[in-house]
Amino acid sequence: MRRAAIFRRMSRRRKSGIPKFFLLFAVIGIVIFLIIRLLSPDAHQEAYEAVDQFYQLEQESNFAGSWELFHPYMKSKFDKNYYIQGRNHIFRQHFGVTTFDYDIGSPEKLSDWSISNPPELPLLEEVYKFPVTQLYKSKFGTFEIVQDVFVTNHEGEWLILWSYQ
Repeated sequence: MRRAAIFRRMSRRRKSGIPKFFLLFAVIGIVIFLIIRLLSPDAHQEAYEAVDQFYQLEQESNFAGSWELFHPYMKSKFDKNYYIQGRNHIFRQHFGVTTFDYDIGSPEKLSDWSISNPPELPLLEEVYKFPVTQLYKSKFGTFEIVQDVFVTNHEGEWLILWSYQ
């Protein structure tokens, strides 16, 4: 009889140990998932960082660098040298500004977006739209330019587009 009691006690311990193991495994899995989720940026965060990098380069008058962040659709609209000279001429020479401040608004996720209307190029499946406000203090006074900036992932890189609709 004593053996039966010991056997029953051992089997009870085994039964109660199995759910604890699965519970522990589930908790560890959830913790790992949350850590990975927190460490890997969301798509809209990566898109935001591309817009921020673009305008940081523009602030520094590094128009060659900002042009490199354009999507191929944009690069087809502007020759690199034309873009560099045009941006420098308009903002630096005409407006007389050396830098500007900017604010990036909240993103809006769009699907099947086109750079032009009617679409001249294939639609882009996933695009984030950010309103950007640039504040200039020039020889003509203080003024703002508000422009919607669009960002999409092209071959693993988040790139900038403007709308021509």
